[in-house]
Amino acid sequence: MQQKEAILLDGGYCNSLTQYSRFVTREVQIGDTPMGAHHPIRIQSMTTTDTMDTMGTVEQTIRMVESGCEYVRITAPSIKEADNLANIKKELRLRGYHVPLVADIHFTPNAAEVAARIVEKVRVNPGNYADKKKFENIDYTDAAYQGELNRIYDKFSPLVKICKEYGTAMRIGTNHGSLSDRIMSRYGDTPHGMVESAMEFIRMCEDLNFYNLVISMKSSNTQVMVQAYRLLVQTMVKEGMNYPLHLGVTEAGDGEDGRIKSAVGIGTLLADGLGDTIRVSLTEDPEFEAPVARALANRYPPNPLKGELQIAEANLNKKGSSFRGLGGYSPFQYKRRLTDEIENFGGHQVPRVIINLENENLKDPAILNAVGFNYSALLDKYNLTDQACDMVYLGNQLPSFSFPGGLKQLYNYQTWFGLADKQNCHPLFSLNEFIEAEVKDDRLNFVRVLAEDLVPEKLSSLQSVVLVLATEAENAMQTIRHAFTKLLTADLKFSVIIERTFDGVGLEDFQLYSSTDLGGLFIDGFGDGVWINSKETPLSVINSTSFGILQATRTRISKTEYISCPSCGRTLFDLQETTQAIRARTSHLKGIKIGIMGCIVNGPGEMADADYGYVGAGVDRITLYRGQEVVKKNVNTANAIDELIGIIRADGNWIEKE
Repeated sequence: MQQKEAILLDGGYCNSLTQYSRFVTREVQIGDTPMGAHHPIRIQSMTTTDTMDTMGTVEQTIRMVESGCEYVRITAPSIKEADNLANIKKELRLRGYHVPLVADIHFTPNAAEVAARIVEKVRVNPGNYADKKKFENIDYTDAAYQGELNRIYDKFSPLVKICKEYGTAMRIGTNHGSLSDRIMSRYGDTPHGMVESAMEFIRMCEDLNFYNLVISMKSSNTQVMVQAYRLLVQTMVKEGMNYPLHLGVTEAGDGEDGRIKSAVGIGTLLADGLGDTIRVSLTEDPEFEAPVARALANRYPPNPLKGELQIAEANLNKKGSSFRGLGGYSPFQYKRRLTDEIENFGGHQVPRVIINLENENLKDPAILNAVGFNYSALLDKYNLTDQACDMVYLGNQLPSFSFPGGLKQLYNYQTWFGLADKQNCHPLFSLNEFIEAEVKDDRLNFVRVLAEDLVPEKLSSLQSVVLVLATEAENAMQTIRHAFTKLLTADLKFSVIIERTFDGVGLEDFQLYSSTDLGGLFIDGFGDGVWINSKETPLSVINSTSFGILQATRTRISKTEYISCPSCGRTLFDLQETTQAIRARTSHLKGIKIGIMGCIVNGPGEMADADYGYVGAGVDRITLYRGQEVVKKNVNTANAIDELIGIIRADGNWIEKE
């Protein structure tokens, strides 16, 4: 019989808010590839083939393994697919591939019980497994609620006993969009509800002396996802548990958006020291997911990063005293840090985007096309896009053309001081420069400070200042977050621009690293603007990444958001092709969220945040949603996008492309 392991932590959701330190979980054996404890972060993905297509699934699994997958998940929606997992596994073993297989189960306990005898791990979703999802709000008495738990226990325990007998691991995978009516009725559509949904099943497993568990808390909303995982760890530690965590952002989408959104959610938690296996869910072929996941994992080794802060903050993450005295900051609930509004920075203003033009050719106004100001030479006029940056940093350069009136310019102090016309131009100081300067901007000054050197007492007398927080530390997110906690403790309400520099990295790593370091801070409610530097990265990518991070953290919306699932064997149409077709016709609808789901398992539940939904209902049939309400059923695929646009138009949310 397995025994529970001792927990060394004493509360809190992570070892430290201010330095990288990995949360140590128990070891879970999954085939020949153990997870948790001091093992490396494991990489996984999911097949998109029909599970009954044995050879197709085998070939795709091999491509996934060769791209870096250490576990491969395969859907088993019914008993026949579960049975066929044996044929898939046999063929893989004959070809010399011993990758652990994971059966993905939603509504079919009997399929799970078959699969658990074949594969190395089964994934069950508490919201769908032996529970009810009819979108009903039921006022449960305590007795009625316990009665439902007893019913679920009876249906769930056979699977647990099979897993114990066969040495099969289990992932209890809670999804934000598929919480049961019972959980929704008592806890609401909240991170707390997600955590309790998983904890109920964990407690059942422990009652049956089964501990070979992995837990996940997935959502397409990065704020909800991060908060749920943090709350889960805090809850587990209080109950003497330390199960490994499977990290993922559901329905992240494709391309740049999918990578940024995944990095914001997954990277934030990895920086907290949380996470034992990760899956990046992209609406692309599954072999493209593992390299992205590996790039994220490689930044967070089992051992601490170099140059970490050695700060002893008494009781910062002890039970009962976590985060007290930090100006209301809570890692479990989004609350933007209160700041003083100066010009259009801070306060109730959206976070601003600053782009570095210091090393660019400033003789041609077309340079601004890359940062959202499209210049027409014929009309000598700029046309602003929805992703026009708010300010450009010019250093000591003086442009030879006129800037658009809505674009602020930032210069090094001495250069700004020498400008004859300072209209729309503002100075950037070091702290010592600002203290010693006799002439300052009456309205708006920027003072750059290294986060690791921030001393609140030196800042308390500054006026008309926006801070620019940068860092040279490798553990950048924690270092800057520590500076913010100092500002909170000292009750200093300066608005803050977060500056990060990423030189010597490729384009994809630039997107992933910047999204992790800045996204984690905005998830925590810290930051009033972004300023990302990279000599190798095109200006257009820096600009789109800056806006993408703000979009992914839900702190500034500048474009349409697509909540599109990554496809699997249940998918009823070509998700990649359909997503691109919908994007081509709706990408101008700023602020609208459209869910694109391959089957009913991923909709309407998984697209809980979407304004509109496009969901596979059968062969060549689509069901269209407004929120979680069905508007049209069984629409022919050829007409479905037109019908979707018709619903958006009828709601008054359609605008014509310019």
